[in-house]
Amino acid sequence: MENNVTGMDELLAGYAAGTLSYPAQALVGAHLELSGRNRGYVSSLETLAGMDLDGAEPVALSDRDTALSAIFSSDGPLIDEISSAPLENDMIARGVPRSLQSIIGPSMNEVAWKGLLPGVRECRFGEIDGCNTSLLWVRGGRALPSHTHHGAELTLVLQGGFSDEDGHFVTGDIAFADGDVDHKPIADKGEDCICFAVTAGRLELTGPIGRWFAPFIS
Repeated sequence: MENNVTGMDELLAGYAAGTLSYPAQALVGAHLELSGRNRGYVSSLETLAGMDLDGAEPVALSDRDTALSAIFSSDGPLIDEISSAPLENDMIARGVPRSLQSIIGPSMNEVAWKGLLPGVRECRFGEIDGCNTSLLWVRGGRALPSHTHHGAELTLVLQGGFSDEDGHFVTGDIAFADGDVDHKPIADKGEDCICFAVTAGRLELTGPIGRWFAPFIS
């Protein structure tokens, strides 16, 4: 489930318009790969956007050669290129959606996990397009410390599931969190949970145990 219907609609609209940050655009693309729930809605938004473009007057592009050169010399692949790339069967088995492969890599086998807490590992990819990006692995049944956020956070479940005060999230679901949310996610029992997170601010541990661990995981 998505825990914020309005926020999800705005997120999907931003994806269709191509106005999201690069990692958020990739996260939503992976959501659409893993879950069919919003594919029809996004397709409708893209169709409407295309109709608006068809009816718009053409605008001259100044310095066309320079603009095209900048596009083709870009270090990072465009989202559309990622989405249309062929996906090999072994990549599906290892759980890396093609929309995220430019950030995570082609397989989970190459992820450089770092122990964060007992039963919790993290892999940080650093700041991309103004957002912090990371993978989080939580052993089945294990809880994360209570925390809140200084800024918005999007979390996509890639494997397993977790529950918090806002509900239960399974593979393909997106969870929203911000400074108004103070939660303690708990991974579902019986299967490890792996999530991809995009944050626009830092995390703040709020529980007594979490504050004790804070110096070690900041």
